[in-house]
Amino acid sequence: MIRILLAEDETAMREHLTRALQKANYEVVAVDRGTAAIPLLEAQEFDLLLTDIVMPEMDGIELAQQCATLSPGTQVMFITGFSGVTLRAGESVPKAKILSKPFHLRDLVLEVQRMFEPDSISDLN
Repeated sequence: MIRILLAEDETAMREHLTRALQKANYEVVAVDRGTAAIPLLEAQEFDLLLTDIVMPEMDGIELAQQCATLSPGTQVMFITGFSGVTLRAGESVPKAKILSKPFHLRDLVLEVQRMFEPDSISDLN
């Protein structure tokens, strides 16, 4: 089963994303800030880090950079409602997928599925 670490500071959004991904048969571990994700990345294996970019304490870009060091095999997808940070995220973590809010939960699930299709995985290697 594909394991997803979700870092999203907005409670309602975190709960909606978690439910949608679990319904699509993904295992989801959700945290409310980037600093809470670091110990999980150190102790467990995840296939995907799904992170908001703008969060308190540690933004998603810094979290993704830490993830690259701690768990280089973990793919990254950013979710953001701020178009200004999208460019910065793309430059900082060029292999990351970026999904802009608002988006339909179905679109998120489809993007995650695409990331783990056999063709997509071989393209990353």
